[in-house]
Amino acid sequence: MKPSERRAPAVTPPVPSKQGEYTRRRREYWGDYAAHLDRWQGPRAYYHRKVMELFRFLVPPGARVLEIGCGNGDLLAGLNPAYGVGIDFSPEMIAQARQKYPQLQFFAQDAHELDAGGPFDYVILSDLVNDLWDVQRVFEMLRNHVHPGTRIGLNFYSHLWAIPRMIAEKLGLARPQLPQNWLTAEDVINLLQLADFEPIRVSCEIMWPVRTPLLDTSLNRYLVRLWPFRWLGITNLVIARPKPEDPRGPEPVVTVVVPARNEEGNVPQIFDRVPQMGGGTELIFVEGHSSDDTYGAIEREMARRPEARVKLFRQTGKGKGDAVRLGFAEASGEVLMILDADLTVPPEDLPRFYAAWRSGTGEFINGVRLVYPMEDGAMRPINFLGNKFFSLAFTWLLGQSIKDTLCGTKVLGRAEYETIAANRAYFGEIDPFGDFDLIFGAAKYHLRIVDLPVRYRERVYGETNIQRWSHGWLLLRMVALAMRRIKFV
Repeated sequence: MKPSERRAPAVTPPVPSKQGEYTRRRREYWGDYAAHLDRWQGPRAYYHRKVMELFRFLVPPGARVLEIGCGNGDLLAGLNPAYGVGIDFSPEMIAQARQKYPQLQFFAQDAHELDAGGPFDYVILSDLVNDLWDVQRVFEMLRNHVHPGTRIGLNFYSHLWAIPRMIAEKLGLARPQLPQNWLTAEDVINLLQLADFEPIRVSCEIMWPVRTPLLDTSLNRYLVRLWPFRWLGITNLVIARPKPEDPRGPEPVVTVVVPARNEEGNVPQIFDRVPQMGGGTELIFVEGHSSDDTYGAIEREMARRPEARVKLFRQTGKGKGDAVRLGFAEASGEVLMILDADLTVPPEDLPRFYAAWRSGTGEFINGVRLVYPMEDGAMRPINFLGNKFFSLAFTWLLGQSIKDTLCGTKVLGRAEYETIAANRAYFGEIDPFGDFDLIFGAAKYHLRIVDLPVRYRERVYGETNIQRWSHGWLLLRMVALAMRRIKFV
């Protein structure tokens, strides 16, 4: 959707006289800072490196990135954008940025009158909002530079560190600041919401701003992410997205991928019960080394329904995850769904998943079997308890609600899946289920995850492919992986 097609936000008009004086003083301050950059950057080098790591975790290489308050351009360049634009109201800072990074675009401009083109995939505001005249207005100006999938990333100073900061200024380790906005994370979230943005994740980061072997790693990677020590973070990190608007344009084609192994008896029902959704439903079967005649059953049903949009593939690899990746690679739909062939999640529920995605309520819709009562025999008691434990563990690790990690029904857009797939090497290929490949990717790239409860039913044909103890051990490995690659990075 083009920015011109979005609902124009109500932009708060500036107050010229007071704002002009406020801006003039800060432009002079940052111009002088730029002239003595080497003196002040040295003590802050470690802090800036940690901030760089935070945003590199958010922004994949090759994105379209706008940074507001870009300074000399180091952070923007470190994100390796395919197209990068930096905005700063200090001409001296912009001159340095242009000289250092000629491959990027830099403009001397006041963020309150932002006009940077776009739309951008990511907008970064690092250590900026405490220094703005009107934070809400700047957030409102962002609306003309984003698309529905844009992520806004901002970090800002926590005033719990005001006294240590004053001491550092007295010792000459930090440059004295001009008066700053007193903004809590809750204040920034409220201002984002007033400007039609929705927060996805909030965290406190960087507990120790000085390079100190062993100590800085322990405090900044681990302790600051644990209660109650997280309140001691120097900077607050907020990730947000544009609030979803009423869907426009033609309904997209929906691809339903069905991994099928030893599911011959369920095949006719899948054909009968998967509904038409959106601009039409494409059904993709990936048959995985069955000992029964699953492949032949699918061929027979396809022959009976020549008008249906159906594809059939034989899996060459192993595991459900491999089957899902093959199905998604062959899909032509804009919306990608997974349906387990055992029909324990009714195909009739799929339109609910589509509606949640289409409305923009969620970008990754995750089925949840643990809310409604289950049919007798649908899940063993020990499996139920294990799933409850892992739902709590992964919710804490990923920073968004994940009430059921192994429900087979999941939905996301093709564009979002391609981002996850392109960066799959970050987590590695150790997940035969495929669920964590998608969940971890959705969490890392801050997709809005929405849990959708379903009524879980007893399998009526065949036997489960879940092996309680070996797969339980695998889940523990997934917990360890999430700790290393998402929570404690």
